[in-house]
Amino acid sequence: MTTTLAFVCVQNAGRSQMATAFAEREVAERDLDEEIELVTGGTDPAEHVHEEVVATMDDVGIDLSDREPREVTFEEIQRADYVITMGCSADDVCPAGWAGENRDWGLPDPDGKSSEEVAEIRDEIEARVRDLFDELTQ
Repeated sequence: MTTTLAFVCVQNAGRSQMATAFAEREVAERDLDEEIELVTGGTDPAEHVHEEVVATMDDVGIDLSDREPREVTFEEIQRADYVITMGCSADDVCPAGWAGENRDWGLPDPDGKSSEEVAEIRDEIEARVRDLFDELTQ
């Protein structure tokens, strides 16, 4: 059975993009291609991933320069087992009657922050994604 993880924020231009990239790495390193499906999107997507996010992720060897924010669909959320929001309300994301689990990580928006601040947010996201995968693979 596949577990679907949805990483969602308003613009899908920073935190959820970082979380998805770290989750993709975890899936590859743990050989979970058949067990984990990843979804990312926003409720009001930006036109591009924030430049400071692209630069900060590049510092750890992850290239987000070709990523584009996208809108998450009702159907994607409906079939997700976990919806992880980044500090935005899940009220506009998770449908009524949805049986999955929502977790709000309460992270600050990296848009316009200094490279040091974005790196702190990135490192927090990396740790949370690793912890989530540890939990799911126990």
